[in-house]
Amino acid sequence: MMTSSTRQLDQAAPDEARAPALRGKSMPVIAGLLATLAASAAFVRYKTNQVEKQNPPAGKFVEVNGVRLHYVERGEGQALVLLHGNGTSSQEVDSSGLIDVASASHRVLAFDRPGYGYSERPGRMKWNAEAQADLLHEALQRLGVEKPIIVAHSWATMVAIAFALRHPGAARSLVLLSGYYYPTPRMDVAAFSPTALPVVGDAMRHTVSPLIGRAMWPAFLAKLFAPTAAPQRFLSEYPVWMSLRPGQLRATTEEIAMMIPSAAELSARYGELKLPVVIMAGKSDLHVLPRLHSERLHAAIPHSKLVLVSGVGHMVTHSALPEVMQAIRTADGDSHAMASQGVPAAPASAGSAAAG
Repeated sequence: MMTSSTRQLDQAAPDEARAPALRGKSMPVIAGLLATLAASAAFVRYKTNQVEKQNPPAGKFVEVNGVRLHYVERGEGQALVLLHGNGTSSQEVDSSGLIDVASASHRVLAFDRPGYGYSERPGRMKWNAEAQADLLHEALQRLGVEKPIIVAHSWATMVAIAFALRHPGAARSLVLLSGYYYPTPRMDVAAFSPTALPVVGDAMRHTVSPLIGRAMWPAFLAKLFAPTAAPQRFLSEYPVWMSLRPGQLRATTEEIAMMIPSAAELSARYGELKLPVVIMAGKSDLHVLPRLHSERLHAAIPHSKLVLVSGVGHMVTHSALPEVMQAIRTADGDSHAMASQGVPAAPASAGSAAAG
């Protein structure tokens, strides 16, 4: 007579028999996946070595608190510090022509922020805007740079603002280009934050993430430069794979992940800024909407000046270089006026300096 226990054993037997077969079928899939990842890792390593060999450091190094920073320095005169946005380096700023033009009248120092270009980004630190501002302050002291005009683009505008707030009097004025200033929703935060995670993110950055990034590069550039096309000088001078190296991708994705909380923390203090501030953005910026950021920041800093450039997107240094240089001259002139009068600069009108 068959008991219930016997029936259960008989029913379980086919499942147990199928398990080795399923494992046998999955092994080729797993082996193929591992082989693909290994090939991707080898290709990424090859491209990283190749692009670094073709693009060695073009500037100098300064070591601050155990962190080695790379910077390009040209020209003489009033110090002008240039800070690039997320994902790029001083090499991108150079390809815009800004260093060439500005160095005719200024001592220009264009830094690779931590983790970008050839600057280090030790993993023991949380490299938020405040930490980068403090590191920059120490570096400038080490280099004998006093009261520079700080020109910052995109994510780096938060570094420039943090610098002015944490080190009052250390900067002469700020020129903030295409900045992200308030905690607004971002699709790229959800899309790229996993790449910043330990272990899983490390594996992605050394295998599939650079390949995905390379495939997305044309669409990314189209959005950044819209409504104009990316200039030929940028396309010919800025090497794509410098941005796709695993180390630089780590910096990029970490900063995407901390973008919203960093803006939330800083935005409560914008009214404390007392130095001259010129805010510039392209009216057609699709990456950081001026209405939600630049115009709102202008309202929060009564003595600031706002420049909105028609027909220009996010990459204003490339698409509106003359207007950027005029903004630098305005910031410098306002600092002279404030120093001689001993009072804050007069508030700009609501539609002040609208270019184009």
